[in-house]
Amino acid sequence: MTNYPQSWQEKTIKEVTKKTAQNKPADDEKLIYVDIGSIDRKSKKIVSPQYLLGADAPSRARKRIHTDDVLVSLTRPNLNAVAIVPEEYHGQYASTGFDVLKPDTVVPRFLYYLVRTQDFIDNISGKTQGALYPAAKSTDVQSYSFFMPSESEQQCIADRLDSIFEKLEMAQSRLDKVPQLLKRFRMSVLSAAISGELTEEWRDSNNADDWEHVSLKQVGKGFNYGSSAKSKKEGSVPVLRMGNLQDGRLDWSDLVFTSDEKEIEKYKLEPGDVLFNRTNSPELVGKTSIYRGEREAIFAGYLIKVQGTERLSTEYLNIQLNSPHARDYCWQVKTDGVSQSNINAQKLKAYEFNLPSIEEQEEIVRVVSELLAKSDLVKKQYEAAKFRVDKLTQSILARAFRGELFEPFSDKAERVAQSQSSVAIEDQPTAREETTSEQVDISPVQSQPTPRKVDDKSELLTQLKSAPKVMTAQQLFDSSSVETFKAIDELFVELKRLLELNLIEKVGEGENCQFKAIK
Repeated sequence: MTNYPQSWQEKTIKEVTKKTAQNKPADDEKLIYVDIGSIDRKSKKIVSPQYLLGADAPSRARKRIHTDDVLVSLTRPNLNAVAIVPEEYHGQYASTGFDVLKPDTVVPRFLYYLVRTQDFIDNISGKTQGALYPAAKSTDVQSYSFFMPSESEQQCIADRLDSIFEKLEMAQSRLDKVPQLLKRFRMSVLSAAISGELTEEWRDSNNADDWEHVSLKQVGKGFNYGSSAKSKKEGSVPVLRMGNLQDGRLDWSDLVFTSDEKEIEKYKLEPGDVLFNRTNSPELVGKTSIYRGEREAIFAGYLIKVQGTERLSTEYLNIQLNSPHARDYCWQVKTDGVSQSNINAQKLKAYEFNLPSIEEQEEIVRVVSELLAKSDLVKKQYEAAKFRVDKLTQSILARAFRGELFEPFSDKAERVAQSQSSVAIEDQPTAREETTSEQVDISPVQSQPTPRKVDDKSELLTQLKSAPKVMTAQQLFDSSSVETFKAIDELFVELKRLLELNLIEKVGEGENCQFKAIK
């Protein structure tokens, strides 16, 4: 059971808020209407309200809202569509799908952060009714109980959370840019590959032949359509569909299967076969991947199988058909239907491009593979960083509403960190999987004196002494029993302390930075 500060009092939301008024707007009244779709669930802000006349307002536009009211969506509460009403929407209307909380004896921003906690979300979500549109009742929200500190403490907690979440939003904003940057990098690599830019020096040093302008029909073969038979959820051999083609490679999740021996024999794939998606949405038609023999498989009818020849490497063809040049061609020749576009085998055969020698194709494949492998590594580091930032949100909120936001990270006065929140969050935006030595140096206690006493009870030191090999800061954090905001910050503090006491040493630099105990 959680131990809250003794001065905090248990309350329900109903006890600290007032009821909101409701009325139907006049037909000629100009109003701003906030429905559930108006709230950005990520930023927890009202971003897209509707500007209407009363005569055009929906029947749910009844609840009056004012500055600092807290809106809580009753529909699908697990999605946590909540927001605090800014001054610009004072006196306007909200949907009856909200429970409008009007703060009375509670600080508005404290209440706003309270309804963002995982405990609140889980509590309200567990009381929903209805399968198609699961919804909670206002009484479910009103009866939620929590421990409330004094007004001054509430203000301090809200101010600190404002500061922390401002930095966290900056971190998330920077991380959100990474996928698009990776996509642009990938397109740049592929574009440089098929233009000859990537292998310009290689051609000079190898006296390579000039590139030949060809059509795919001249240098490729096959151009076969896949199976039109109905697949099943279970079977002996997977049937690759258009959803399995992702970024030039095959995604082996969400598979369907067949056990039909005739289908398997007829449509069986061989390593090196290139699969072209002939029917899809206008944006996705023409996406291509290569089969490398990962497991036995056949291919579905929305795909075209293309094979290479002695003049055309299928690995190079995969690069060529995923390039911006090929994407532009697909956009030009596709035939649009009601909701999907199509590119048949004849149009695929007619695709024209410049073809290097088979030796240069192999060099292009090698260089592209190396560059895209680095891109894949950054993507994994981005996903790990995003996961940690996402986890921080609830860790920080949980700590705040347990009364631990301002507590020191240990019972040692030397390790009290006044800047604990901001620095840990600032370390999150980079798409790195491992904490660097520079991050350790910028610890949350850099303004505090570092204790010089050797502590044989250091859990981190014990862990490093018993480790069979060096460990990164990320590995140390992942192996900790509690992955919270507190644990993240304490890890940085302890690493710095042990380094300065020469009890551990740093091995490597940058992303390769690791730590080990000095024997």
